Amino acid sequence: MSNWIDLTDTSQIDEIKASEGYSLIFKHSTRCSISLMAKRSFERDWNVIPAEVNCYFLDLINHRDVSAYIAETFQVHHESPQLLLIKNGECVLDASHSDISADEVAEVIANN
Repeated sequence: MSNWIDLTDTSQIDEIKASEGYSLIFKHSTRCSISLMAKRSFERDWNVIPAEVNCYFLDLINHRDVSAYIAETFQVHHESPQLLLIKNGECVLDASHSDISADEVAEVIANN
């Protein structure tokens, strides 16, 4: 099963930006049923994500400042739910709502 790393501070975003390899950020609204469905679907296929990928979970309701910082840092439009795949500090995949797919993340990693 999934091992999310909770995102609670903007300094963690700076660390992700500076790190080598892949990191994944899942932005989730605890008040949105679509977000919950996207999260469950992603977690159901969790095993296709390579083990070395750090997977971060952001509760948008409690950490709006972190969400805004993510959008600014990686130059992406804020959406919820949203999944960002970061490689060597750059966003290489940005998906939202029903486009969020663990299989797509695995495919992008395999082809990069």
